[in-house]
Amino acid sequence: MSKPTASQPLGLGVLGLGEGRSVISAALSSDRWQLRVLCDLDEELCKERCVEFDFDRYTLSYEDMLADAAVDVVAIYTPDRFHADHIEQALAAGKHVICTKPLIDDLKDAPRLLELAASADRHVFVGQSTRFFEGFMRQRAEFDAGVLGELVTLETHYHADHRWFIDKPMTDPSRYKPLFGGGSHPVDLVRWYLPDIDTVVAYGDMSPNGADVGLVHPDTIHALFRAADGRVAHTSGCYNTPVEPSDFTSEIRCTLRGAQGASHADYPELRYARSAAGKPHHVETYEDKRSHYFRFGGHSHHAGEYQNYIDFFADHLAEGKTPQPGLIEGIGTVAVMAALEHSMATGKQIVMSDFLTAHGLPGDLLAPRD
Repeated sequence: MSKPTASQPLGLGVLGLGEGRSVISAALSSDRWQLRVLCDLDEELCKERCVEFDFDRYTLSYEDMLADAAVDVVAIYTPDRFHADHIEQALAAGKHVICTKPLIDDLKDAPRLLELAASADRHVFVGQSTRFFEGFMRQRAEFDAGVLGELVTLETHYHADHRWFIDKPMTDPSRYKPLFGGGSHPVDLVRWYLPDIDTVVAYGDMSPNGADVGLVHPDTIHALFRAADGRVAHTSGCYNTPVEPSDFTSEIRCTLRGAQGASHADYPELRYARSAAGKPHHVETYEDKRSHYFRFGGHSHHAGEYQNYIDFFADHLAEGKTPQPGLIEGIGTVAVMAALEHSMATGKQIVMSDFLTAHGLPGDLLAPRD
């Protein structure tokens, strides 16, 4: 497969046209990509997306999409429980993969994906969209530049009212896990800065609203993480209650506390704030980019983040680099969430190396990688 260039874009096939709506918009807005085919089991939805985006090619068969030589990359936006099989099929067909988070929802699927990917010579990239929202990208850039000094600790959260999502036909409340569906954002942000998580502990509860909509798994979660070097982090998630006014906080926030300063980034608010020793507080807003990020559907379709990460993926392939978060990092984050789930169920602190080996995975899976 040749490297993508502006004159030779990557061919994209999109599987799952609900959330996939955002990546369709992203591909059509980029000179790095050429949308080749859409795929969904729902033919009416296929037709709806073709009309919406003035596109004329769809299939109801994933196998047909995978057989299409013009498709270099498959973008997977199906329900979580199907991700592992869809990734496996794509790799077996010689396709690169972009998969929405969480990468998988059951660790039993991880060993076979790692084994297949090792011989497939194709990249699997996890669409951890929050990393590609404006404030979080700015926060990471300043952190990497040393503006905050050495990282001391961080806190992340995702608080939202997801009852609208649970009410969707594709969502089975008896199977849906808010820790995986929502918690994958704040947990991933923790791992972005402290990848080598050594130990975790978590507590969870069911809100009355969650019980009313038929959820079985906890929708209110607090978790602590300890890295191998002893640094600690905290995340929280509350997924079926009203959220406080955005003047005071935000649905998703990452707060970094360093030896020389502190910063926080927000979603869906387009803002970033930072303090540093001996300097005035600094606040940035990005309202001029609102139309880039939120093109339709309010905040439920944040297509600009998808735009950012599929272009990031294409640029890395063109430069011969491995785009991150990749398969190993994605499985690592799923393993951390599974350990948190186990901790909530047992009330015990979980040692990650033991937990990983018990699930047939390398004990050093969470070790930092380039």
